[in-house]
Formats: sequence, C-alpha cells, structure tokens
Amino acid sequence: MHIAADTVPEPETEEEPKFAPGETIHDVATVKGMYQNWFLDYASYVILERAVPAIEDGLKPVQRRILHAMKEMDDGRFNKVANVIGQTMQYHPHGDASIGDAMVNLGQKDLLIETQGNWGDVRTGDGAAAARYIEARLSKFALDVVFNPDTTEWQLSYDGRKREPTTLPVKFPLLLAQGVEGIAVGLSTKIMPHNFRELCKASIDVLRGREVQLFPDFSTGGLCDVSNYNSGMRGAKIRLRATIEKVDKTLLIIRDIPYGSTTTALMESIVKASEANKIKIKKVVDNTAANVEIQVQLPTGVSPDLTMDALYAFTDCEISISPNTCVIIDDKPRFVGVEDVLRQSTKATVRLLERELEIRQDELWERWHNASLEKIFIENRIYRRIEECETWAEILETIDKGLKKFVRIAGEKVKADDTRILLRRPIVEDDLTRLTEIRIKRISKFDGFKADEYLQKLEVELAEVADHLANLTRYAIAYFEGLLKKYGAGRERKTQLRTFDVVTAQKVAVANQKLYVNYADGFVGFGLKKDENAVTICDCSDLDDIIAIKRDGTFVVSRIAEKTFVGKDVLHVGVYNKNDDRLVYNMVYLDGASGISFAKRFLVSGITRDKTYDLTKGTKGTKTLYLTANPNSESEIVSIQLSDKAPARVKQFDFDFAELGIKGKGSMGNIVTKQPIKNIKRQALGDSTLGGREVFFDSVVGRLNTAGHGRYLGTFDTENHVLVVFKDGSYELTAPNPTNHYDVPNILLLRKYEPETVLSAVYMEGETKIHYVKRFKIETSTLEKRFLFISETKGSKLLAVTANPEPLVELKIQKDKKADKETEKISLHEFIDVKGWKAMGNKLNYYKIHGLGLLTDEGPEPQRREVAKKRIAPVAPKSTDAPAETAAPRPEATGPVDVTAEEVAQARELLKRPKAQLGLF
Repeated sequence: MHIAADTVPEPETEEEPKFAPGETIHDVATVKGMYQNWFLDYASYVILERAVPAIEDGLKPVQRRILHAMKEMDDGRFNKVANVIGQTMQYHPHGDASIGDAMVNLGQKDLLIETQGNWGDVRTGDGAAAARYIEARLSKFALDVVFNPDTTEWQLSYDGRKREPTTLPVKFPLLLAQGVEGIAVGLSTKIMPHNFRELCKASIDVLRGREVQLFPDFSTGGLCDVSNYNSGMRGAKIRLRATIEKVDKTLLIIRDIPYGSTTTALMESIVKASEANKIKIKKVVDNTAANVEIQVQLPTGVSPDLTMDALYAFTDCEISISPNTCVIIDDKPRFVGVEDVLRQSTKATVRLLERELEIRQDELWERWHNASLEKIFIENRIYRRIEECETWAEILETIDKGLKKFVRIAGEKVKADDTRILLRRPIVEDDLTRLTEIRIKRISKFDGFKADEYLQKLEVELAEVADHLANLTRYAIAYFEGLLKKYGAGRERKTQLRTFDVVTAQKVAVANQKLYVNYADGFVGFGLKKDENAVTICDCSDLDDIIAIKRDGTFVVSRIAEKTFVGKDVLHVGVYNKNDDRLVYNMVYLDGASGISFAKRFLVSGITRDKTYDLTKGTKGTKTLYLTANPNSESEIVSIQLSDKAPARVKQFDFDFAELGIKGKGSMGNIVTKQPIKNIKRQALGDSTLGGREVFFDSVVGRLNTAGHGRYLGTFDTENHVLVVFKDGSYELTAPNPTNHYDVPNILLLRKYEPETVLSAVYMEGETKIHYVKRFKIETSTLEKRFLFISETKGSKLLAVTANPEPLVELKIQKDKKADKETEKISLHEFIDVKGWKAMGNKLNYYKIHGLGLLTDEGPEPQRREVAKKRIAPVAPKSTDAPAETAAPRPEATGPVDVTAEEVAQARELLKRPKAQLGLF
C-alpha cells in the first residue's frame, strides 16, 4: 500500500529515529542505504577488478592471473590451454569461459604468449579451437620483461590459500603495445595498440628528454587517418580504411582490412551495398589464406576509382573508432593521453631497473662477503683451532676471533699498516655457522689463486652495477635498445598513416535510377515510369538533388523522390551539383513589364533546397524564350528571328553568347532587343568560356583537385592527361579526374603530360646488377594502363627519373676493385641521346656504384595564369557597321555594378553613337 508523504502523521512524543545509510538497527537496514553502498561496491569492483587495466603493468586482473599461472607451470614446454585455465581458476573467481576467452585474446596479440594449434584469426573472425586442443607457453619476451619475484608485490588470492601478484613488474609499456578494451559501470576504456619498435624508441626519447608522439598500429594493417587522434583522449577519433589495390579496369583487390572488422563482415557489407544499388559490382570472392585477398569484380563500364570511393562510403572498408584512454592510477580510474601513459611506464621501468640493480648489488656483496670469509678461514687454517673446542658456543667464538684478525668493518679504528679486509657488514652467527659446514674435501682442494680470481670477478661486477646505478638513465636507454635489438625484428609498422579526404555519399552514389519528368503537369522523379506523359531525362542516384526551371523564369532545387511536384510548365530538369562551377546556363527571356528581351549567362550556386528562385525581374507575363545547360561553360551562337510585326528593318540576326560574361543567377542580363521575338534557334556550339581547368595534386590525400590544394600541375583541357611514373619502373597516363586514386608512396614523378617531354632515367638491371641510363619520350596513348620501361628481370630497380631537359646526377663510384670511392657528376642529356621507350639504354661502366643522387629537379613547373575577377564586363560591338540588333547590348542592372575604368570608357563610347546603331527605337 502506498501512502503519500504529506499524509504521514508526525510523532507526538518521540523524535523520528534517524538511520545512517546502510546502518542496521535490530537487523533492519534501509533499502536506500543498501542500494547506495552495494551499487558503489559493485561499480568499484567492476572498474578495478575486471574492466580497466592498471597502469603499472597494463593488465586486467584476469590477464595478470593467467600469466602468473603460466609462470608457475613454466618448464619450457607447451601446456594445454585447458590445464592453464584450471591453474588460473585458483586465482580468478570466475568461470573457465572468461579465462579461456581472455587467454585466446592474449595469444592472438603475439607478444606474451607463444601459441601452438588453431588459435583463430582476427582477420577472418574464425574462433580458436577448444582449450583441450591448443597449447601455449610464455614467450621469451614475457620471461625477460614481465616477471621478477624479487620486485613483485604480492597479495592473498580470493580464498586465502595462495598468493598472487598485485601487479606484475613489467619493464615495458605493455598497455600501449597490446591495447585494451573494456566496459565498466559508468565508464569504459578503449586503448589502441601501438607499434613495438616505436614504443621502444619513444621510451628512449623520453629518457633523453625529447618530446614524443605516438600513433596506433594494428595487426590487420590497412590505412589510418590520425588527424584527430588527440593522444587517444576522450573525444578523439581515428578513421581506418582497407587497403584497396586497383589491378585493372574490372578488378579491385582488398589487401588489408580495418582493425575490428573481419573479412566475412566486410564481404557482407559489400554485398549489402550492392543489393541496395549503392555500388555496382559483378562478384565478390574471398581468397584469404596467409594474406588477406578479397577480389571485387566490376562490370564493364564501371569506374574502378569511383567504386573504390563508394566502397569507403557505403561499406566496412572504412570505419571510425573513438579511442578513450582510461587506466587505473592509484586505485582510481584516470583519463590520460597515450604519451602520458608512456612517460609513466618509462619512469616505472627505470624504478624497476634500479630496484633490480640494488638487489643484484646486495647479492654480489653477500657473495663477496662469504667468499672473503671462506678464503680467510681456509688459508689461515682457522678450522684447525676448533678441534679442541668442546661446545658449540666455543667453536663459534674461536672462529670469530680468528676472522677478526684479518677483517674490519666500517667505523673501526685503522691501525698502522693495516692490511685487514674491509667488510660491508659485521660478521653474524649465520656466517660462522656457514663456515663450519664446509666439507673437508672442499678444504683439501681449495685453490687460493682461483679464490682470488673469483673475488676479482665479483668486484668487477660490483663496479659495473655501481656504474649502472650512478648512470641510471644511460642504463635504461641501453635496456630499451637491447629490447629493440632482441625482439624488434619482424615487428615493423603494419598500418600506414595517411590523411584521408572525406568521401561523401552523394559524390560516389551509383546512378541506379532513371530521372523522369512530366513537363505539362510539373511532376519530377524516378517513379514516373508508368506515366504516359513522362519522358526520361538522365540516370541519377537516389541521393541526388534535382533542379527544375519553369518557363516563367523561376527554378527550385529539391531532393529527388519517386514523384515531386515542382510546378507546371517545366522547361528544364537536371541533376544539380552544388560544387559544379563549370555548368553554365545560357538564357534569353522576355520581361513581361517592359517587353524587352534580355540574354544572360549564369551559374547556380548558393541555394537553399525547396526554395523558389527567380532568374528574371519577376514581372507578370515574363517568359523564357531560350534556355540551355552547358556542362563545360560552352558558349553558343543563336539565330534570332523577330516577329513579322516588328518595325525593325533587320528581322533576323545572330547573337553570340560568348560576348556575355558569366554572372550569378540573380543578374538581370543584357538587352538583346526591344522588338518581339518569333523564335530562337542554335546556330553553333562555341568553345568553353572558362577554358581548361586548373588542376592541382594534393600529395597528402593522393588526389587531384581544382580547389587549389597542393602542387599546381597546369591547365587541363579535354585532350590533356596526367603522367605518373612509379618506383617499379613503369609509367601510366590517366585522365585528370578528381576521383582517381594515386598511391603516393610508390610514385616518383607526377606531372601534366606534354608530348615533347623527355624522361631521363637511371636503373639497375636485376640479373647482372649493371646500371643503365636511358632517355625517351612517351610513345603510348592508352589510358589507365601501366607500361614498364626498365628491364623485366626480377630485382631490376629504378633509381632516379626526371623530366628536366638537362638532368644532372651525382654518382658515388669505385672504378676498379682496388680503387677508392670517389664522386663523379654526369649530365644525362650528354651521356645518351633520346631513344625509344623500350630501349635498354647505355651502361654506366664502373666497377661498382655505391650511391646515386639527382642534382636537378623533376622538370620545369607550369606557371599559373592570373585568376580573373568574377564579374561580367560589357563588351563593345564587333563592328560599328554591324546591324543594329547585333550590336552588344547596353548593360543594365537593378543594383550597384562593380566596373573598371576601361568598362566605363567603353560605355561612354557606346552612348556617343547614334541610337540606330545601338538598336534603340
């Protein structure tokens, strides 16, 4: 039964008892207090004992217990994982499944555990075999770095029967090497794995006082954009991509997959995107074995570069991960950066190394102490003096007196010509007892010379340890260098660090729909196939925007749909691309108020979707007389025929749109005529007004662009191509398409292709190891195909290539077997003439070439043309003798116009002419 709080009567005589949260009074506890205490206890337990690693060793409790159990079992041989799980259950109060999963995870990271059997594959997602079938043992690295019982802090296990390490004395940034992921109560951690070699070098840099910066490295390879890594802190983000190789026009091969994904999941995402018509593929085949190989076969006519972008946009070929570096520091969860974790780990390693040196020093001193006493005891025959002793105390006293004649301790008064040995500590009873336990056989075979050698050896070791303690930083640097040398082989970086361009879905969406329009009724969409009055316009995707221009001069841009009403009397419909600065509309319209016809050329940009815009003055009766959309800013020459009732003497004349500047959509335009127009017909299609595109190459993302990012390549017209020379000694001609992918690390030269360009190359033939020089022109014309211009022999290597007309190289050579190395400079254009691209070239006849350097650049760079202002300039008539209607129109505008002094002068000259010449009646 529920009682409202305001209806409970207050006690009349006694004050209401007050309980502390969780306090028990007569075996009754408040529920609020129980929940508060128990929940906090549970949350603390999950955070500290299950999900989040400790910064000291970078391990979760289950991982630490597995390693401890394996160390106890270690005899150098492999153990069944089932046995290891059973041993671990003495320390870990959870089921065998959780221990087995954690152990497989450790084994797959290939650092602490050496595995045998089927341990699964993180690339394909295959699980490990059952624990009874697979085996494991600690790796040599783990034995060297992770364990040391002398420096380990111990605690009792959960049942109090055994002891387990609080943390393991790991002398390496293990947390960053392995990475970790865990979800606790109220927080989570996600630390990326980093490269073993880079961590060793970074620790050395920390010890030398240098700044460090760490980036992830994944066992699955692939590409990684760390622009927003932010030291792995909260809010950070990394983008991972599969490595996709373009084999030819119909085949893409995925060589590496993003970390966290699998080949199975990746293929499923590709198939799903294909079924949704987001990408066009023919077949996906998984040939993964020792290496990842997923073949994506394309149908004829589909662009491999565009498909590559689509794979990144619509499939698991690109994923994002949000790191969150949370670790346990001083029994509390802390959010820190990976560089801070590295610095703390490095300092902890130095402390452990210092502690190990101190322990080693104590051991050496103890051995020196015992060896010195034994030598004195035997050489001075002190053992004979105890033969007549009757009690144990008398024996110990006799030995003690005998030894003190030859030793002293710090603080004792030094006698004249004192030859006694200085001991590090006083002689205790255990020392005396140990001497009485020496066997007669050992005494009889005692060799004083060997004893002195042994003591000298101990003293050398003590001096070495003392030097390490005095120069601890130097010793720690040598320690990390030793790890790098001993265990760094084969642990090179697998993930390539790149900066990715953003692939938007709209740019790479496949044209999987047909765009229809019903001009009369004003409906547009891809669902009008059954409409008898609808006609097909073009192919489009379901992510496109469409532009619809009506006869009254208004237009609207809308998201494509099955059927959308855009207004009756539609004149033009097309796919709208807001970033297209080359699509120019040529338009002639009649102003309804004045009866004057205007011509304009304009771009459509800066629009709001579903908003109606006016391309004219917007007066009543305005209508569009002529409209074309020109994808490469082509101008036109049109024939204009005036109405039969027009009073003009010349009723037909040509009008050239090339004489108009390109303005914005809101411009009014220039006067064509004040007479009524009967019809307008196109006479000829003109050239591109904007000329060729200025193309740049951004080497960071490996893409071409027209936005000015990167190195300027030149102005490209339709017939121009890009020349790419690769490190393997091949070249390729490509169209200047912004969707092209260029593998920057494997490119030696990329520039605009000019037919007269001469390439100069130096290469080594693989079989004979002879160096050749060749100079040639590009004689092939096939696009998107690589041609090898050096020897096909295995091991052949391109050393240098340049398009400079007068290339100069510097060689470090040895002219014969007995000669010294010397430097020589060679002008390649004087060394050899231009030959065919298949020619071997001329030999460099030296005994041995030790090095080669190119002293000139790759060739002359194109000069950028001056960028013109974005405005329209009034143009004077071609001839003052031309008919009135062919004269250039007088500029009119509704607002301020940005004009130059030259334009003002032209306008004044026009106004001085007779009205008949200007077409004014």
